[in-house]
Amino acid sequence: MKPLTLWICLILFVTFVSGQTSENNLLRSSNGFISLTSDAPLEIISAKSNELRGIIDPVKYTFAFQVDIKTLKGFNSALQQEHFYENYMETDKYSNASFSGKIIEKIDFNTNGNYKIRAKGILDIHGVKQERIIKCEITVEDNLIKASSAFEVTLADHDISIPKLVYQKIAEVILVELSIELINMDAK
Repeated sequence: MKPLTLWICLILFVTFVSGQTSENNLLRSSNGFISLTSDAPLEIISAKSNELRGIIDPVKYTFAFQVDIKTLKGFNSALQQEHFYENYMETDKYSNASFSGKIIEKIDFNTNGNYKIRAKGILDIHGVKQERIIKCEITVEDNLIKASSAFEVTLADHDISIPKLVYQKIAEVILVELSIELINMDAK
């Protein structure tokens, strides 16, 4: 499925899941930050992207986030980046990673403050869908919603194998950190 098509499907899913959500309530962003860090015994590898996309329905407490894997840059060399895309993430088959689901705690998206919440949903990486509960922090500042999180992803849980030749250079568990600012585009 093409990245744009998948993004449109995610928006439609979030918007029409209950049939009651108004398009005017949705909070959106297309330039969130996400980073991956592999801290292995012989090497630290990191990659970052400023193209994390997100949407939250503050009425239904649903969300969807997605990143195109090929927007992740950094790495320690061009060859390492190429191996990440082609050999580990197989971006020709699995071009995106996504997390979509429901916010567990009820918060008032109209009241300024900091909220610690849990997001329950499906984490889809490398074509393997896994139900997860991920802790997040949400800050409400007038019409701006800031969301951030740090969590770990075990490569084996998503059928990403590490060749014996490089097992000391790639961690089995990857740290994912993200931050994103979402706004109601229609409220401007």
